[in-house]
Amino acid sequence: MMMRTLGCFAVAIVLCVAATAGVAPGSISGYVRNSAGVAQMGATVELLGETGQHQTAYTDTKGFFRLAGLQAGSYNLRVSAPSFLPALREDVALASGASKVLNITLNTLFEAIRMMPELKRSGDDDDSWKWTLRSTANRPILRFDDGNAVVLETASQDKSMKGTMAFMAGATNEGYGSPSDLGTVFAVEHSLFRTATVGLDGNLGYGTGTPDGVLRVSYRRNSQEGWTPTVALLVRRFANPDAVPRRGALQAAALSYADGFSIGDLFDFQFGGDAEAIQFLGEESNAFRPTGTADLHLTSNTILEYRYATTEPTMRARKGFDTAPADLSESAPRMTMVDGQPLLENAHHHEMSLSQRLGENNKVQVAYFNDRIADTALLGVGQIGFDPGDILPDVYSGTFNYNGGTLQAQGVRLVFQHRFSNGTAATLDYAYGGVLDLEQPGVAWCDVRNTIQHGWRHTAALKFNGTVPRSKTRWIASYRYTSGENTLLPVDLFNASAGQADPFFNLFIRQPLPHFHGMPLNMEMLIDIRNLLAQGYVPVMGPDGHTVYLMQSARSVRGGLAFTF
Repeated sequence: MMMRTLGCFAVAIVLCVAATAGVAPGSISGYVRNSAGVAQMGATVELLGETGQHQTAYTDTKGFFRLAGLQAGSYNLRVSAPSFLPALREDVALASGASKVLNITLNTLFEAIRMMPELKRSGDDDDSWKWTLRSTANRPILRFDDGNAVVLETASQDKSMKGTMAFMAGATNEGYGSPSDLGTVFAVEHSLFRTATVGLDGNLGYGTGTPDGVLRVSYRRNSQEGWTPTVALLVRRFANPDAVPRRGALQAAALSYADGFSIGDLFDFQFGGDAEAIQFLGEESNAFRPTGTADLHLTSNTILEYRYATTEPTMRARKGFDTAPADLSESAPRMTMVDGQPLLENAHHHEMSLSQRLGENNKVQVAYFNDRIADTALLGVGQIGFDPGDILPDVYSGTFNYNGGTLQAQGVRLVFQHRFSNGTAATLDYAYGGVLDLEQPGVAWCDVRNTIQHGWRHTAALKFNGTVPRSKTRWIASYRYTSGENTLLPVDLFNASAGQADPFFNLFIRQPLPHFHGMPLNMEMLIDIRNLLAQGYVPVMGPDGHTVYLMQSARSVRGGLAFTF
């Protein structure tokens, strides 16, 4: 009798354990991007289950979100962000203990309507099209729910051909390899079988001197896990006119690759790089520039990241694909001259950062970085009367590159970002680290290299960005201050955080223009201003006795018109 009782008790325990295992919690995670594939930070993800279970999450800098502790069943997700229509993902089935990864795309009202099929206009009794615009071929469905428009997403979306074109004018003052004072920027992409995208980007200059150009062909696969493996071939050519002695064309071809993968909801890895062949002044150089990040999600709001980079970031990522023309020359090889021989800058950046989200609208990041740059390219401006063999002039921007030797620097960074209710974001960035500076200004040209020294500097930046609701004006305004008057390089040169900003005062504006009869649709005005107050210019005596300047950032004012089709 006792043995029978113990046996029944053991069976009951086994059944309880099995029942407990059967209701193991699951999770739903994913990435939120816009129609151009740009990650959307701070998007709100709301989940509602059949049993009334409700959760809310917010995306991080990668556009990633995670909802954990979910029971088996069917769920609906609603994703919203400023300037976009909310997106609905309905009937997401989740098995017991399963983890599901989703890829959510946010669209503007114009993008959603543009992809709609023709509305039903027959006299049938079924008038459901009045509140739901039904789609075909997995296109977005625009639904009016309680007077509010939302985009009902299907598992995958068909991206039709789209493109942008911009006509830009104005001095760039960005150094050798900058586009000319007049140029045309274009980008066209088309989907293949709804699983991949091919693109063609270009930047063709036709201003003073010999035309320059950048062309890029890319192939991107849209994986269900949220990653977008990309292969691209980029060709550049920058040439100085024959009037400048011994200054031939710089020609470069680069093959690049980027990909990523996740290990559950704990680790994210991104990696890539480009192999580049460069020809300049009869010399050939080869370079391989790898890059990668490894993210550890300690909690849904805390990320520990290691980042390795070999090229300096640009503000293009902050402006977004749809808010700035593709200035592909920003990633051009950074060349200098020493004794008449061309040298290629070689950089290595290591960084550890910890990011924490505080509530719905705040984010804090603390980071440590270590940099080593060989043959550092310093930026200068001024008229050089003759060629001393260590200046690489750029007639397009009116600047030149100068070899500053080797920089070995380390430092720390602190970033705080707050998003206001109207969609405006304010970011405060502070860093302390090593730089190159000039021991004293006004030295003779032959003494410049001997007076360049390593120093420590404080830097602080305040940046605002947002969209004006009525006029739809998109803008970014920033100011970065650096201690010390003779600093030649920005502190934290490889900063790619939300606090990234060019030195001193900068302003970017993209203003949609009203449509009039006879004017093309989707026309916008662009204004891009860098270092408007011309601060940070360090004077030195040029080789011909005239004063020239070395600086962190040269003043530039550019403007133009952009068209989207």
